[in-house]
Amino acid sequence: MEIKSENTCFGGVQGVYSHESSSCGIEMTFGLYLPEEAKFSRVPVLWYLSGLTCNHENAMTKAGAQAWAGEQGVALVFPDTSPRGEKVADDEAFDLGQGAGFYVNATEEPWAPHFRMWDYISDELPQLIGKEFSIDLERQSITGHSMGGHGALTIAMARPDQYRSVSAFSPICNPIESDWGQKQLTSYLGERNSNWETHDASVQMLEKGFDGPVLVDTGTKDQFLDLLKPETLAFSMGKRRQPGHIRFQQGYDHSYFFVSSFMEDHINFHADALYAE
Repeated sequence: MEIKSENTCFGGVQGVYSHESSSCGIEMTFGLYLPEEAKFSRVPVLWYLSGLTCNHENAMTKAGAQAWAGEQGVALVFPDTSPRGEKVADDEAFDLGQGAGFYVNATEEPWAPHFRMWDYISDELPQLIGKEFSIDLERQSITGHSMGGHGALTIAMARPDQYRSVSAFSPICNPIESDWGQKQLTSYLGERNSNWETHDASVQMLEKGFDGPVLVDTGTKDQFLDLLKPETLAFSMGKRRQPGHIRFQQGYDHSYFFVSSFMEDHINFHADALYAE
């Protein structure tokens, strides 16, 4: 593992690191914020999965999350959204290929050799940070924005024993019925099949739900509402009688101005679960 940078931040350290990933078969870069408490003991960790076109830097520099994480004594991980590099397949469109991994394990060419973000996020990277840093892997929670909200919800529901709580900002809620989903799932996983449903938060919420706290925020002026389909997730939560909160925030859009406005809520929400006995 290589240290790219480390900066003091709200009493802790905001670092950027790279390593050779066995899941993705390429060098991957991630951001990690460690609060001051990590100097003395292992701390719980909150995963933040970013959206389309983003990398590890976007939320790290725009979300204002470190202030609240430092206050609560919670580590933050900011992974990349896909593998990158000359050897990695890509597409001219912004919503496929590099920067658009959709947090799946691709089975189709040319994506299969490197696009294994599901394994990378849920298995490989946790083991790495648990080994290299003062992180308590028994206390993990997960959140994300847009494509990352889709990833956070689907990964959490597939692995309820790994995460104590899940939240999302403007998640893609029903990708199997959305233009933000059908194209990508076809490219990465092949023509519509049972694997698609594993990566649809509305389907998984109806079938499995999540045995822990759930919080979802979406802005009423989000310019991508028709693609996000938050009403499908609301329907699934209601039909399943899933405990949790799905909120529509008046006047907010899809940007990081929205994310940063409610980041304190989400950090505090997860801290309650992470520090619960």
